[in-house]
Amino acid sequence: MRIEVRRTGGFAGIERRAEVDTAALADASVWHALVEAALAEAAPAEAAPVGAAPAEAARSGPGGGPSRMPDGFSYEITVDGRTVRCAEPHLTGAQRELASRVLREGA
Repeated sequence: MRIEVRRTGGFAGIERRAEVDTAALADASVWHALVEAALAEAAPAEAAPVGAAPAEAARSGPGGGPSRMPDGFSYEITVDGRTVRCAEPHLTGAQRELASRVLREGA
């Protein structure tokens, strides 16, 4: 399973990317459970096929995806071709943990 995270926004507006391939990891089952939780908790407006406009989904208001807080981060989490977009302060616990872990441990 290939997990990619793209984080944008924040005070400085710096983009950060990382990815993890769980195929050879000893704790792959832990990663898979975390991915399932993060994707399952995504609202339908947050989920989008690959190639959809990421900025629009992250900036939408109620009914059109998560709204952003000033200087907050927006995330694109892509797992095997399925992308979920979420923004602070509306990340679920699983989404926050997955994004943080990929950015910390990924390449």
